[in-house]
Amino acid sequence: MSVPLSVLDLSPISAGSDAATALRNTVDLARHAERWGYRRYWVAEHHFAAVAGSAPAVLIGQIAAATERIRVGAAAVQLGFTTAVATVEAFGTIDALHPGRIDLGVGRSGQRRREALAQREPGESTPRPAAEWREVDGVVVPVPFDVAALMRDPRLRARMAALQQPGAQAPDFATQVDDILAMLDGDYATDGHRTDVVPGEGASLRPWVFGSSKGRSAEVAGSRGLPFVASYHITPATALDAVDAYRAAFRPSAALAEPYVVVSADVVVADDHDTAVHLASSYGHWVYSIRAGGGAVPYPDPDTVAPLTAEQTALTRDRTATQFVGDPDEVAHRLEALRRVTDADELVVTSVTHRHADRLRSHELLARRWHHR
Repeated sequence: MSVPLSVLDLSPISAGSDAATALRNTVDLARHAERWGYRRYWVAEHHFAAVAGSAPAVLIGQIAAATERIRVGAAAVQLGFTTAVATVEAFGTIDALHPGRIDLGVGRSGQRRREALAQREPGESTPRPAAEWREVDGVVVPVPFDVAALMRDPRLRARMAALQQPGAQAPDFATQVDDILAMLDGDYATDGHRTDVVPGEGASLRPWVFGSSKGRSAEVAGSRGLPFVASYHITPATALDAVDAYRAAFRPSAALAEPYVVVSADVVVADDHDTAVHLASSYGHWVYSIRAGGGAVPYPDPDTVAPLTAEQTALTRDRTATQFVGDPDEVAHRLEALRRVTDADELVVTSVTHRHADRLRSHELLARRWHHR
């Protein structure tokens, strides 16, 4: 069974390059993705890192203007750092200019991190149950990465604080999603007073919920009858559980009669296996820079990086082992296993390489192989 493929773009900044180049590369890749038959083009929201995708609504507008048919969306707006009103107005504006092409992805990443920061004291760690690496019908499920040390890093605390007004507290994620739905439907009221959110009200938008585990996001998406995107590319240890939890919680809605599952994967495709492995050889360095607490560094050049140490390799193994690297047949085979195990309705791939030409080639080769299987 073939399902649609979509693209997730982080707008990575490569070593020796800059944000302006990364953003131009994003628009260029989106134009190519449209020609190659990808269904959607998602852009991520990240802050204080060497990726240029910090303002998804602005970038989505630019991509939609530069393309004609491909759907463009946020993967995802971090609701912990903004308000439902600001989100609906921004995406309502884009939808008014590009009707029927905009997808509003939302996530509680910012909210979840703030909750974790508030709950963890210095020196405190959370015991994890014993876990082992396993494989499910060809899909690797690693041991969960323990974020305790990262959450205690004062640099992360400072950055989280900078993303909100002093003293601000984000509402519960479910409340924010319900408010977004009410605003889009024209049923929103605050303190008993009906309030119209324009642009936004009546827009052809429905939230997509992005999640990483079997917790709050999966439950909210399922109980509201919204499509769900599970982030295997970031949290491979818990993505399968997230899909199961979403299906268990699903209730039909005006938007969906049945669950709609999308699963993400990190891929590097090249004309041959050895070239793909080389292009992906600096991915572990990039992941390590994130997990060391400093935030993603400019994406390293695989021609110049030194090998990771044993300690660094262990810290990044769950991500490198679940990256889909190889020639088109190899990667398509592994993606089909992921689709089969999750029964996904759609797959979304992200491909990060040091050189833009290699990233274009990765997406092109995969699209040709996937659409002519």
